[in-house]
Amino acid sequence: MTVHNIVLVAACALLDRDNRILLAQRPQGKPMAGLWEFPGGKVETGETPEASLIRELREELGVTATLPCLAPLTFASHSYDDFHLLMPLYVCRRYEGPAGLGSGNGRENQALKWVRPRDLRNYDMPAADIPLIPHLVDLLE
Repeated sequence: MTVHNIVLVAACALLDRDNRILLAQRPQGKPMAGLWEFPGGKVETGETPEASLIRELREELGVTATLPCLAPLTFASHSYDDFHLLMPLYVCRRYEGPAGLGSGNGRENQALKWVRPRDLRNYDMPAADIPLIPHLVDLLE
């Protein structure tokens, strides 16, 4: 087995009051454009996954989350053609965000949508995200 460059990305299942999960659509011009994913992003050098998520949620969505509100749920480990992705998934129920979050576009002009856990499979997602779905269904349905 060939070892690829390992990329650490933190992701968040941001929940609303109805236990729906916020999905973001990858914008045109980015790798995997058009696919739906959990908000988050690459963990920078010297950053913890939690600090990365707090930063990415603020930058991408205008959402303020704090460390005590991020609960680790599971992780994905997936080999793509040119890198290996390691992605911890956190659940966040308590956060502050802009009114109408999920009813339009995020700060990076990505489409947003609130989705019931059982409906996540109806969205085209990156291969690494798909194995995370049963964990969210078990937790929330």
